[in-house]
Amino acid sequence: MRYGYWMPVFGGWLRNVEDEQMQPTWDYVKRLAIRSEEIGFDLALIAELNLNDIKGEDAPSLDAWSTAAALAAVTSKQELMVAVRPTFHNPALLAKQAANIDHISNGRISLNLVSSWWKDEAEKYGVHFEQHDNRYARSAEWLEVLDNVWKKDHYSFEGKYYQVKDNVLQPKPVSTPRPKIYAGGESEAAKDLISSTCDGYVMHGDSPEKIGERIADMRERREKKGLPPMQFGVAAYSIIRNTEQEVKQELDRITNVQAGSSGYKNYQQWLAGTQLEQQVSLLDYSVSNRGLRTGLTGTPAQVQDRIGAFENVGADFFLLQCSPQLEEMEKFADAVFTA
Repeated sequence: MRYGYWMPVFGGWLRNVEDEQMQPTWDYVKRLAIRSEEIGFDLALIAELNLNDIKGEDAPSLDAWSTAAALAAVTSKQELMVAVRPTFHNPALLAKQAANIDHISNGRISLNLVSSWWKDEAEKYGVHFEQHDNRYARSAEWLEVLDNVWKKDHYSFEGKYYQVKDNVLQPKPVSTPRPKIYAGGESEAAKDLISSTCDGYVMHGDSPEKIGERIADMRERREKKGLPPMQFGVAAYSIIRNTEQEVKQELDRITNVQAGSSGYKNYQQWLAGTQLEQQVSLLDYSVSNRGLRTGLTGTPAQVQDRIGAFENVGADFFLLQCSPQLEEMEKFADAVFTA
């Protein structure tokens, strides 16, 4: 099992706590990345949103790609998984940028493909917003261009959304045959695209049983297409305490999101812009990415047992959120890595 975490580029993950003591600043994310490497975390996911969907549209958020480049220079072991949304990036130009960061990091860059869901953000930044299945059609072309310009020179492509002519991209990435590409999604369009083109499938939080069903489905799709096995990651919100009563107190603190709060409007837009297998409650949404459903909350022994259940169904890594991030990741490392 590998252990990753979400870099708190939004200043936290809780929609009901204004100040989580992890400011969206370069100083904080640098300190977090360096320390998390020291205590054993393998992977950092750097989300990409130009508006802050956790703390509200007027709150600050860090740019994903410039942050990733800077982190590549101050870390030495962690995989840096950077979220990327095709509607916001020309694929050949993004491939050039990512290849450069791959060199800075000595082959530690990877991509998390996200098909945009937030209409308001797109309009505020002058980006065309498309309906769900059209976004995945665009993503398929985007990935085709990205993959080919990374692997070959004098490449040309003529599609509905993108065109490149006699492209040359040098230097090529350090990673071979190219940096890893992950993606998540629960619609049929998403699962078909991901099983055909990506190296890993990242999932919102859920029970081991549900995650096991999704893994089995994606494995079957890959096998039918004659493709090699994928990696499977699960989002999780972590709370580790010495007693169950302390866990309950913390859960009560972080899940009392009220209608009318800064994140509530974005919650409604997110529901309208996605196609999910299960209904998502405001309680689920309170900590982002349905992380509480994963159940990494409890005493050290309870969390260790829960991790074992995910290993048994085929999960390869977790992407943790917690608050405050650094302090809670220290607790997680003490309970899990040193057990």
